[in-house]
Parts: sequence; C-alpha cells; structure tokens
Amino acid sequence: MSGHSKWSTIKRKKAANDAKRGALFTRLAREITLAAREGGGDPEMNIALRLAVERAKASNMPKDNIERAIRRGTGEDKEGEAFEQIMYEGYAPHGVALMIEVITDNRNRAVADIRHVLTRFGGNMADAGAVSWQFRRAAYFAFPAEGRDADEVFEMAVEAGADDVLFDEDIEIIAPVEAFKAISDRLEQAGIQPTEAGLRMLPTSTIELPPDQTLQVMKVIEALEELDDVQNVYSNLQVTEEAVAMLEAA
Repeated sequence: MSGHSKWSTIKRKKAANDAKRGALFTRLAREITLAAREGGGDPEMNIALRLAVERAKASNMPKDNIERAIRRGTGEDKEGEAFEQIMYEGYAPHGVALMIEVITDNRNRAVADIRHVLTRFGGNMADAGAVSWQFRRAAYFAFPAEGRDADEVFEMAVEAGADDVLFDEDIEIIAPVEAFKAISDRLEQAGIQPTEAGLRMLPTSTIELPPDQTLQVMKVIEALEELDDVQNVYSNLQVTEEAVAMLEAA
C-alpha cells in the first residue's frame, strides 16, 4: 500500500478537472444511487450514502440532484436510467492485474470503452476469474493523520475488528467486510470523518516495477478512471514514492 495515500491525494486534487467536464457530478450521482440501493435512503443509517452525499456537497452538486439520486436508489423515482454494477478484469502493461468497477446503464458501451483504453496502452481484458483470485474484498477507511494519536487510532481500529492500520499522511484502516459497520460506528463516536470509506478490492500480493514502468501503469489507471462508467480501478501495483513524485510532476 506504500504510496497509496499520496496517490489518492493527487487524484482528489485532480477531481476539479472532472467537475469542469461535468463527469464528477455523474460519477457522484451514481455513487449515491448505488449506496442508497444497497443500504437505504437515510444517510444517518447508511454511512456509505452519507459519505457520498458529503462528497457531492463538497463538490457543489445541487441539492435536487442529490435527492433525485437517492430516490433512484430507493426505487421511489422510476425515471431515468437503470444502473447496474459490474466488475471487469484485465491487465495493464507489465502484467499488472486490474479489477475495474463499473456502474453503468449500458454494459456494451462500458466494456467497449474499457477495452479501447487497455488496448491503446498495451494492456488487455481478461476472462472472469483470471484476475479476481489475486484480490480480496475488504472494508477500507482513510482519513488525515494530522492531529490523531496513532496508538489510540490503532487500538480503536483493532478492537473494532481491523486487520491492519497503516500510517502515513493518511491513516488507512483495512478490515474484513463484516467489520465495516463496527469500525464506522467507532470512527463516528471518535468524531473522525473518513475521506474514504467503503468496500474495495485489495491485492493479496503486489508487483513492484521500475519507476518509469510504474508511471506508465498509473497513467493507464488514470485513463480508465476518466471513463464515465468507471467508478474505481484496483490493481496489484506497488506504488513507490518515486513514482508518485513523477506522477505529481507530470
């Protein structure tokens, strides 16, 4: 996970460009809809929805858009597209495994766009199961480390069921899926607002490449993340500090 926090920070800074293209609102609306569909339409009872709504507000997404996305998720609003969540598998250059999470109303368009990006950068799609065995689904939380007592956070997270706690510019908590709510509750009780919280695919082992090749793979992942239908891209790439610095300077 080395370098992940810094890379995530860079991507958050670049999110302003998404807003200019209008892509960010689309992505946030889909995230809200999916969270409401899976956990209900009450943000007080659904932390994933609450976080999605807060991210939308922070990006100046109109209140009507947020409420409409929630209604679509709960089924109250039958208008608009019917979204489905799909996980595609593939390879970036240099054998890096990719899990590509999609929320789309048109899976044919989504898979064609993903295949085009991968082919353009020297990667390829993979059959179902060819890549997924290298990943595990886990609960994931991240928040700024500044002002936090590392020992207190570690003890709190482990007591709530965490497998691992990583400390850098961000504190990252990794836990079994079933511990998601317990950790969410403990963070809320401690007054800690995560910048990221949800279920994600984590690699069981990682690949470390030379900095120039790492940068090449990171750019493939960025290109995939820019697709409207793509919500998240997970990889088994070990992101080094040097590669992150190169990406930030690019």
